[in-house]
Amino acid sequence: MMELNQRIKRRINRLDEKSVAIVLAVTAFLCYTSMYSFRKSFTASAFANDTIFGVDYKVCMVVIQMLGYLLSKFYGIKFISESKQRNRGRYLIGLICISWIGLLAFAVCPRPWNVVFLFINGFPLGMVWGLVFSYLEGRRFTEIMGAVMSVSLIFASGLIKTIGRWLMSSFHVNEFWMPFLTGLLFFLPFVLCVWILENAPGPTEEDKKLRTERIAMDSKMRKHFFKTFMPGIVLTIIVYTMLTILRDVRDNFEVEIWQMLHVKGAGIFAKVDGTISLIVLLLVSCLIMVKNNLKAFKLIHYMIIIGFLTAGISTYLFTKQWIDGLSWMLLVGLGLYMAYIPYNAIFFERMIATYRMKSNIGFVMYMADSIGYLGSFLILVNKEFMPNSVTWGNYFIQLVFLASIIGAILGIFSLLYFIRKKEQMKGSDDELLAPWHTTKGEVQIS
Repeated sequence: MMELNQRIKRRINRLDEKSVAIVLAVTAFLCYTSMYSFRKSFTASAFANDTIFGVDYKVCMVVIQMLGYLLSKFYGIKFISESKQRNRGRYLIGLICISWIGLLAFAVCPRPWNVVFLFINGFPLGMVWGLVFSYLEGRRFTEIMGAVMSVSLIFASGLIKTIGRWLMSSFHVNEFWMPFLTGLLFFLPFVLCVWILENAPGPTEEDKKLRTERIAMDSKMRKHFFKTFMPGIVLTIIVYTMLTILRDVRDNFEVEIWQMLHVKGAGIFAKVDGTISLIVLLLVSCLIMVKNNLKAFKLIHYMIIIGFLTAGISTYLFTKQWIDGLSWMLLVGLGLYMAYIPYNAIFFERMIATYRMKSNIGFVMYMADSIGYLGSFLILVNKEFMPNSVTWGNYFIQLVFLASIIGAILGIFSLLYFIRKKEQMKGSDDELLAPWHTTKGEVQIS
C-alpha cells in the first residue's frame, strides 16, 4: 500500500504546472462538496410542525449549527492565518470526524436536546474552507482553481439536498439519521481528496514572484495589514455580510421558498444550482486571462456590483409577475453568487497580488466570514420575532431588495477606495507595507 502511495505521489509531482492546477481545482471542489454533506444535509427536510419552546424546530437547528460555525470563523482569524503547512491534512481529517460525531449524536439523542449537538457539528466545519484554499492560493492559476472550488458552494448545496431527499424517499431513512448517513457517503471521498492535496506540488518560484509569497501571519502583521487597508476592508466586510445573509437564508430555507413558489421535485435543487454553478464558473474563470492585477481587481468589483443589480432587478420583475418563480430563483441565485463567489475565490487573492503583500488570504477572509455569519445569525433570530404571516419566501424577497441597493452602492465606494489607494502608493517608500512590500510597480502575470 505504501509503495502504491509513493508511486501515485511521484506521478503527481511529475505533472506540469497546468496539469497540477487542474488536479488541485477538481480535488478542492470535490473536497469541499464532500464537506457540505456534513453541514447542509439536514436542510433537505422541513422538520414540519416541530417546535422548541415555541420556536420552529428547523430554525433552532440552523441557528445552533450557525452559532458553532460563527464562533469557528472568529477563531479561524488566528488559527487559519497562523497555520503551518505541515499540519493541514491532519487538521482537515480531525475536523470532519468531530463534525460527523456531532451528526451521530444528533441522530441518537432524543428531541429536542439533540439540536445541541449541531453546535459540535458546526464548529469544526468553519475552518475547512481556509485549510483547503491554502493549498490553492499564491499560484498563477489561483483564479481558476479558486473559482472551481467556490462553485461547490452552489453546486454542493443542491446536490446534498437532492441526495438527502433521495435517502429519505428511496430507503425510508428518517430525517434525523439522514444527515449522518449522507456524511457516510462522502467520508472516504473527503479523505482521498485531502491525501491528493497533501501530496500535490506547492507553488513554484515563478508563482511566488507573480502573486507574492504566502506566509503565516502573527498578530503584529495582522494589525498592520488591517490598519493599512482599514476603510476598504470595512466596506468589503459590510458588502460580504449582506451576501452571506442572503446566501444563508436561500441555502437553509430553499425548500420553503420552493414551496411558496409551488414548484416540486427533489431534482429542482441540483438543476437550478447546477446551472448557476456553470455560469458563475465561466465568468470567474475568464479573469485568469487578465494579466494586470489592478485591472482584474477592478473587474471583480464590476462583477460584484452587477450581481447585486441582477438579484434586485429580477426580484422586482418577479414581484410584478413579469417573470415566473423558476426564472426568478435562477436569476436571483445567479446575481447572488456572481457577487458572493468572487469574495471566496479571487477578491482577496488579487488584492494581495495588486499591493504586493507577503501575507495570506486566511486572515482577511476569516475576518469577513466571522462578521458575515454574525449578521446571518442575527437575521435568523430577528425573523423569529416577526408575525407568522411573514414566510421565509417573503422575508427573503425583502432582504434581496435591501441588500441589492446597499450592496451596489458600497461596491462602488469600495472600487473607488482601492483605485485611490493604489495611486497613493505609487512611488511610496517600501516601509509603508513592511515587512511584506517586495517590489514597486505593477506586476503582470504571464
